[in-house]
Parts: sequence; structure tokens; C-alpha cells
Amino acid sequence: MKIVIAPDSFKDSLSAQGVADAIALGLADVWPDAQLVKCPMADGGEGTIESVLAACDGQLRRVDVRGPLGATVKATWGWLPHNHTAIIEMAEASGLQRIPLDQRDACISSTFGTGQLIRAALDAGAQRVILAIGGSATNDGGAGAMQALGVKLLDAQGRELGPGGLALAQLARIDLSDIDPRLTEVRFDIAADVDNPLCGPHGASAIFGPQKGASPDQVRQLDHALGHFAGLCAHVLNRDVRDEPGSGAAGGLGFAAKAFLGAQFKAGVEVVAELVGLAEAVKNADLVITGEGRFDAQTLRGKTPFGVARIARQQGVPVIVIAGTLGEGYQALYEHGIDAAFALPSGPMSLVQACADAPRLLRERAVDIARVWQLGSKP
Repeated sequence: MKIVIAPDSFKDSLSAQGVADAIALGLADVWPDAQLVKCPMADGGEGTIESVLAACDGQLRRVDVRGPLGATVKATWGWLPHNHTAIIEMAEASGLQRIPLDQRDACISSTFGTGQLIRAALDAGAQRVILAIGGSATNDGGAGAMQALGVKLLDAQGRELGPGGLALAQLARIDLSDIDPRLTEVRFDIAADVDNPLCGPHGASAIFGPQKGASPDQVRQLDHALGHFAGLCAHVLNRDVRDEPGSGAAGGLGFAAKAFLGAQFKAGVEVVAELVGLAEAVKNADLVITGEGRFDAQTLRGKTPFGVARIARQQGVPVIVIAGTLGEGYQALYEHGIDAAFALPSGPMSLVQACADAPRLLRERAVDIARVWQLGSKP
């Protein structure tokens, strides 16, 4: 019997690898001779680097970069030497977790550090860069990242703009003469499930600005500044991508990556599945087990169990989900390749307790699933 174990991480509890290991222990208790294939997964958010490196024997690298408010931070990125691919989580350099709640400032936070991570990947010889762009603290349209890569953003007096989205209102000229020439030889893929445009009522500032510290008045100012930036970019680059789906991702980093780097958007789970070879692993499998911390209707928006089920369904392999909790509307996933779903807790318990006991609970649920599965194979 061949079983593929392809879960996401359980936030504040276990990495995807840890979840897969615990499930495998439970299955082995019932099926000691089964072929258990572990494919730790992610959807482009937190844990993407860890999952890919665990599955692909990659390297974790560290570099000092500029954080969202200018302080130096130590950021990690992933390197797959066999195919010269870099995996960068922009939140490592420019994420909300880098700023205390009372210091969040969407007006001056910058993606400069993310650009420095891209430059580190270029220095390593990257031929492909995968940008996972969830969890940003920024609303600068990706301007900071482009400045780190050699783009000069100048005001009417020819001075370089300071950091942050609000400064873009003073932009008078974009100078591309010093942009890193290596960028043209690299393929950029953005792993994200956000399809917002850059500006307007559904844009980066209006939808995501408030959680990054922007007041209603600042949201309006930022939206105007990003629109001004997009207009000048369109003039210089001869293409206007501000209204394309995803341009509003990560405070507009999606816009800059599309406009300056020619980046292509892909669902994060699809990018990870490709890198870890999930489709190949699922071939000739009898069962796929996936999971995430909370399994509900939001899973339909490109989260890991949904992506895993799509791949398994193409090959006619049944899929079972083990989740920390089963939330409202999870039954909708039964129409999309999920055959059954089980919650982790075995009885009433606090979230803290469930997180602490996750390895044991995962193993127990895996045993339960295997024993039920055995019933179906009995004559």
C-alpha cells in the first residue's frame, strides 16, 4: 500500500515536516509494511521555505538586510543548488512580524530588504526566483525592493526618495540606468493567492493598509501615491499592470515584480507542489492524507488541502484531511476532491493544549483513519 502524506504546517504548533512525521508514525502502527511518502507542503505563506527545503534537500541561507522600518534584520532564504532556484519569503525581510503592533506604519515601511534578498539570490547564481509574498508590513508598491536592485526614484530636485509609499507622491522621475542587468536573465514566479489590483477600493491601500497601521486619511493618500507611481512606471516601462490581478499583493510588491521583473503569478500551493514533485509522488498511490490548522470554506481560496486534492483527483486518488479544527463551510470541499475530514482534538481542550499535544493527536487520528480504512478492505 502506498500513502502520500502532504500536509501544511499547523501554525504555532508544528512545521509541515513535523505534521507529516507524526501522521506517518500513526499509519505505520497499523500498516507497518506500507510505503509512506512524505511531501511537506505550503501555500506560499509562512513555512514555504522550510517545506520546500525539507522535500528538496535544499540549503537555508542567512543575510543581514534592512527591515521594514530601516533597522538591520537577519533574514533567511532558500537555495536549491541542483536547479539554481531561490525561494524568498518577503515577510522574512519586510513582514509584519518584524514590527511591534504599536510601531506599524504603512506610510514609511519599505520593501528594500526584500530587494536585498533578491540581490543575494542573484549573487548565488539564481536562474529562477520564487517570491512568496504573504504577511507584508509594507505599502510602498514594491518601490523599496526596486531601489535595492538599482532603480533610482527621484523627486523634482533630482534627490532620491525616502522609504515608504507616501514618499511616492513626490516622485518626478524614474532612472533605470543602474538597474541590475542580471534581472533580465532570471525567471521570477510569485507565489500568492491575492488577486487585488494595485489601486482603488479593492487595492493594496484600501484592503490591507489598515492592518499595517494606516488611518482612513492615510489610506487615501497612499492610494493616490501608488497610483502616481504606477502612472510614471507605465510611461517608463511602456506597460501598465496596475489593474492586473495580484498587483495589489504585499502592499503593491506584486505590481513592481510584474512591471520591473516580468514576474508571473501562480497559486502558492501549485509552486510548492511543483518543487516537491507532488504529482509524481501521487502516481499509483492508494491514499493521500493532507491537512492544515484550520480547514474551512476559506481553504477553497488556494490553500494547501485544496491544491493537494486537485492533484490527487487528476489521478483518481482519494484524499483525507486531518485538521486542527473543522470550521464553517468545510463540507464545500467535498465537491473538490476531498473525501473525508477529521478534526484533531479527541475531546474538549484549549487551543494551547491542542497545539502542545499536536504530535500525539496527529498520530492517534492517523491510527483511527488507518483502522477505518482497513474495514473497507475486509471481505
